[in-house]
Amino acid sequence: MKKKVAVVKVTEAEAAARVADLTGEATVELANVAGVVKDGLLAFASATGLLVMRQMMDAELTRRIGVKNARIPAPTRVGNWHGTTRGPVVLGGRVVTTERPRGRTVEGGEIELDTWDAFSSADQLDSLIVERMLAGVATRRHVDVADPVGRDLEKRARATSKSAISRHFIKATETALAELMARSLTDLDVAVLMIDGLDVAGQCCVVALVITKDGTKVPVGLWLGDTENKTVTTALLADLVARGLDTERGILCVLDGGKALAAGVKKVFGAEAKIQRCVIHKRRNVAGHLPKELAATVDKRLALIFAQPDGAKGLDAAKSLAKELEADHPDAAGSLREGLDDMFTVRRLGVTGPLAKTLTNTNCIESMISIARRTTGRVTKWKDGSMKKRWVAAGMLEAERSFRRVRGHADMAKLVEALQRATTEVAVTPTEYDQAAA
Repeated sequence: MKKKVAVVKVTEAEAAARVADLTGEATVELANVAGVVKDGLLAFASATGLLVMRQMMDAELTRRIGVKNARIPAPTRVGNWHGTTRGPVVLGGRVVTTERPRGRTVEGGEIELDTWDAFSSADQLDSLIVERMLAGVATRRHVDVADPVGRDLEKRARATSKSAISRHFIKATETALAELMARSLTDLDVAVLMIDGLDVAGQCCVVALVITKDGTKVPVGLWLGDTENKTVTTALLADLVARGLDTERGILCVLDGGKALAAGVKKVFGAEAKIQRCVIHKRRNVAGHLPKELAATVDKRLALIFAQPDGAKGLDAAKSLAKELEADHPDAAGSLREGLDDMFTVRRLGVTGPLAKTLTNTNCIESMISIARRTTGRVTKWKDGSMKKRWVAAGMLEAERSFRRVRGHADMAKLVEALQRATTEVAVTPTEYDQAAA
């Protein structure tokens, strides 16, 4: 038998009685708090929260200048209570106007309350709006998904219109983009740099992700261009160098199958740059030049070749396969040979196991790009390139929130040692690329 659950009904009088011990001028809102019980628990909590906030501000002001109406001698007195004023606080995804106490120093200056600064900060609202927008909530629907705060507070609420939501989102994503593009790389022990691109309404946005020596993934930048070309890649890399990216002790650059990215890396980092091309992209490219029945067989052989722990043996096997394909499928053979040496860089460095699987493809950055692609896919009308960069940056930072260290991160020390042994000293002077980065 199902047990009956007792339903406790709270009357307005009982609700008022339960908060009757609240002190100070906050008690003027008791009737309103009791009245919102009928609007639900969240509405009741919102109204009660405003009372608690008022008490916190009263307590802070009391701690700083003394009890209200207390006669404190002039040498000891640092300030005076100065009535009240009204201002906006963020509550339930909206801005609500409420009352707060004021205080003035003996010199006549306004006393800023830390409590008020925390509750009135627009950063909370901006962050919430960005989360909802990235989750697919349209600007006109934010008022529908906002937490219920009661009819009285709803009448005093603002910042819920379509235009207001849009302004907050633009402001928040501008800040996110600025922070992403200004991240200092000086203090990051970077071992791996991954670069890839995504199409945003006909333009290519090249993005960069670094992996530190402990396996932590960090998005570090993006650059917008017409295609994934050498110029765009060079500008992105030059910007990273100018922000403190250190390559003198060795860095592994993991790229997709495009020639332009590799050319840009070599231009900035030198011919000795350690480049690993994505084996998954290579397999797809080769399969695209083969008949369907043959593509599956060749792909299986390539998978085994790229998984060969001995880089030299793997390279020889790949060259043999390209020779087999030469007669009947010359384009497939040409596709396989292009950049073939770069397919085995990680293996030549002696990296094996899970870390080798992680670093021989661009899945780490692709997962970040997929989130950025999903968020930008919800936009129906693009205004300009700045808007594209803002949305991509927001998607990258959203992805960062769920990042974990890469698979095989326990072996990152081995990779770092191998890079230091294998990489000749290549001086990278940021000043050479300041103009390109600008």
